[in-house]
Amino acid sequence: MSQPGELNAPVGAADDRVTADHAAADAFARLAVELHDVGGVEETVEAVVQFALRALQCSYAGVLIATGRRPEVLASTHPRVAELYRLQIEADGGPVIAAIRQESVVVVADVAADSRWPAAWAERIRAEGIRSIVHLPLLVNGRAAAVLSLYSDVPEAFDADDLAVAHILARHASIAIANARQEETLAQAIDARKLVGQAMGILMERYDLDSDRSFEVLKRYSQQTNRKLRDVAQELINTRRLPH
Repeated sequence: MSQPGELNAPVGAADDRVTADHAAADAFARLAVELHDVGGVEETVEAVVQFALRALQCSYAGVLIATGRRPEVLASTHPRVAELYRLQIEADGGPVIAAIRQESVVVVADVAADSRWPAAWAERIRAEGIRSIVHLPLLVNGRAAAVLSLYSDVPEAFDADDLAVAHILARHASIAIANARQEETLAQAIDARKLVGQAMGILMERYDLDSDRSFEVLKRYSQQTNRKLRDVAQELINTRRLPH
């Protein structure tokens, strides 16, 4: 017959796991609320890297935006992260570039033992005191819009549980960045419409034009100067004159 102590041990362990699961769920629920409230893209990714430091106990974290012609560092918890990004961008190669192009997670369990990358890269990473890395693409509309990077000064620092948490964090971050970018785009569009409307009003009053004609004037100047319509409108508002 089993002794009472033998029965209580696994029950206690199960209770601990349930408690840990609830704590993790609560943490991610708070993260979702925080990411929804922070606003812009830069503020969103900054919240992501700070949460990564707390949730995964990594040494450093960063986010690289990959939607433009050239990837750009948008957030980093230490200047050396931005420098490591820069080196790979200039070389057009490395694990973070692979994560963008392959749109898949890249794990470097031990920098000293990983032969996939040039020796010079490994030496530079080790010189910075970094021994293990994870790059997770943040997918927006099925494409890698950014990469979340996790760094540790300990080899094989990220186990299966850490990677599972990192995947959840990446999904939250992807949704938050997509929402923030959409809100920024909408805000910019609304702002542009206001600027163009004000510029049209100036033209209508000064040159006795109707709304259609004033808009055509702005559009023509935009095309002739190869500038955005909102920029032409902004200059007209600031100077009260059309650009030469």
